[in-house]
Amino acid sequence: MNRIGVSKIFDEGDYNELLRQAVAVIDAARLQIAKQLNKITISSYWEIGKLLAQRKLDSKHGDGVVNRLSIDLKSKYPEMGLSPRNLWDMKKFYLRYCEEDAKLQQAVAVLPWGHNLLLMGYDLLPEQIVFYANEVLSKGWSREMLHHALKAEYHLTIKAEEQSNNFAMVLPAQQAEYANEIFRNSYNLGFIGALQPLKELELERRLVSKITTFIMELGSGFSFIGNQHVLTFNGKEYRVDLLFFHRRLRSMVAIELKIGEFKPEYVGKMNFYLSLLDKLEKAPDENPSIGIILCAEKDHLDVELALQDVHKPIGVAEYQYLLPKNKLQELVTAEIKKSKENAD
Repeated sequence: MNRIGVSKIFDEGDYNELLRQAVAVIDAARLQIAKQLNKITISSYWEIGKLLAQRKLDSKHGDGVVNRLSIDLKSKYPEMGLSPRNLWDMKKFYLRYCEEDAKLQQAVAVLPWGHNLLLMGYDLLPEQIVFYANEVLSKGWSREMLHHALKAEYHLTIKAEEQSNNFAMVLPAQQAEYANEIFRNSYNLGFIGALQPLKELELERRLVSKITTFIMELGSGFSFIGNQHVLTFNGKEYRVDLLFFHRRLRSMVAIELKIGEFKPEYVGKMNFYLSLLDKLEKAPDENPSIGIILCAEKDHLDVELALQDVHKPIGVAEYQYLLPKNKLQELVTAEIKKSKENAD
């Protein structure tokens, strides 16, 4: 039975797709407004910092002036952060970046003020600041997530890697290129608040509970369909851990979560799931479904060999909890030791 107001010739699936697209349009517009407002705010902070720097005001000889300026400005603009401390931070912000190149200035100009204050508290090279700024913007990191990344020295763990997928072999060239832009070799799950390795179902539960943040980590264009998505075939039920739809790729994206290192048999299972999705649920105007196997660890050569003769588009990626690698290894070792003790 159709819901009230939905035409008989405009079925529930069509309506849900219309609703999803309309929500995407509104969300995108609101995001652009927020970005523009933030950019204007940061620009005004830069200019105020410049004024203070030009007048050579410092904490020894300028406290009275800055305190008075704060009172007068707050009386006119009570909604803005114009405390004496913030005014001094504006000067610090200006002096930190005024002699840097345009790329760095543009990177920090679009960050929220709290993120900028956090970055200024660390001794980072210009290219490292640009790296973190790009991570914040592309993944929607909160201030807390940025703080975890900075403490973990996340920029030191990133290195260029070969793509662990078969997209170039099984997808049309343009779609393969775009898929490689969208899907990464590593994802950060610090937002789930895990301090130790999790079992797969618990990892899935936490990701679903914070699905909006997880979608930000995946990147733009993803819509969440569901977790433990049921596929029924030949009298049997199969379940996909997480299922998404990517608007620009026009593809369903299945994600399987694995708490340990990559195993070649995971590819066969994902290949089967993708076949079921394409057979049972893919619309005629959609592209083939894509699978991502998300593991705690992977070896590129193992992945490459496992994908060699597979004709469905599959990628393998690692996840991290935004902990230093040695700390994560300690936690894993402790968990293994605990499991052995319980078994004895």
